[in-house]
Amino acid sequence: MADIHKLAQMFKELDDQLVGCMRCGMCQAVCPIFKLSGKETDVTRGKLALLDGLASEMLKDPEGVNEQLNRCLLCGTCQANCPSGVSVMDIFLKARAIMTGYFGLSPAKKAIFRGLLKNPKLFNALTEMGAKFQGIFTKKVDDMLGSSCARFNAPVIADRHFNTLASKPFHKIVPEMDTPAGKSGLRVAFYVGCVIDKIYPQVGEAILKVLKHHGVGVYLPSGQACCGIPVLSSGDTQTFDTLVGMNVDRLKDGEFDYLVTGCASCTSTIKELWPHMYKGDSSRTYDIGVLARKTMDISQFLVDVLKVEPKELAGGKSVTYHDPCHLKNSLGITAQPRTLIKAAGCDFKEMTDAGTCCGCGGSFNIAHYELSREIGGRKADNIIASKAKVAATSCPACMLQITDMLSQKGADMSVKHVIELYADSL
Repeated sequence: MADIHKLAQMFKELDDQLVGCMRCGMCQAVCPIFKLSGKETDVTRGKLALLDGLASEMLKDPEGVNEQLNRCLLCGTCQANCPSGVSVMDIFLKARAIMTGYFGLSPAKKAIFRGLLKNPKLFNALTEMGAKFQGIFTKKVDDMLGSSCARFNAPVIADRHFNTLASKPFHKIVPEMDTPAGKSGLRVAFYVGCVIDKIYPQVGEAILKVLKHHGVGVYLPSGQACCGIPVLSSGDTQTFDTLVGMNVDRLKDGEFDYLVTGCASCTSTIKELWPHMYKGDSSRTYDIGVLARKTMDISQFLVDVLKVEPKELAGGKSVTYHDPCHLKNSLGITAQPRTLIKAAGCDFKEMTDAGTCCGCGGSFNIAHYELSREIGGRKADNIIASKAKVAATSCPACMLQITDMLSQKGADMSVKHVIELYADSL
């Protein structure tokens, strides 16, 4: 259990933020979980009402409170549509930190977060070993989607169709890089992120290809750690502070104009959560603020800074696009990825409800897979109905979820990151 004085301070901060909610119920209309369950406790208004008396509710039914708080995708749709401007994500993250402070981390999360994520070298070594032996436990399902499933009954994997670990992670392909600015006159730092590094290294390679094509210098320091969103979502602020500090120490000494990522979750975390949620060494506060201000999604950088424009004549492969929640809801980035798809010469087809959550939600997918699959199934139906041959997005976590959903439905299409489409066109 966390120090009682620290918990008291966290309760006070939470109480100060809850007063903004008017209980108008606007969140009901947009919450993907409420659409399925119809339960008031599943919607933001119900959760905020629960948090309004959190201290007493924790004494009555701490397990029930924890369960309700974790039945949330943290998609930010409610916050993006809140007429009162309530910082819902900030409130929920602090509430989860309180619950983790009260209960402590589970043994599994403690092993993963503090044993692996806080030790990038060990994390890399174990996933590289896993990549060598995963064929024993998995089998291919769909070559087009690149999906696999478990050979044997595995409770955690269940019926998922998933992308396996890359045979060679990105950090082995490009351990580090420090190239000067070319014709663009710009240099960027490249933050890779865990999923691109270990499952989709081709996305990282596509980003480097595009930056080289446009004459952009790259600062890519070795030893990058997780951005911290998985641990923060589980209320582990201690590990979050450690991971932020590790990344800041690797990035702060580089000379660059922007920090770019190919992961919507990493972009949102660095830009929004690092400055607001970091409570570690105060000497890093300035550098965190500088990095946050420089951070951009790769499509935003290409379109807004380098002025990449759509091709006048398209006619290439037909592509639809799913808006990742962390780009659309947290950062308001929706036009730039679509511009990049058109710049690749693709035939763009807008799907129905492109901006609704795919149902991934990180650990939500693990803890509440049936809910996640039902939400994701609706997204897959909309993708299939678009008649496109490629489902594109800007977040590798969404790629995993969409691949699972489309593979289970037997869809004849592929899933790509938008930067892959643009890189292939160069």
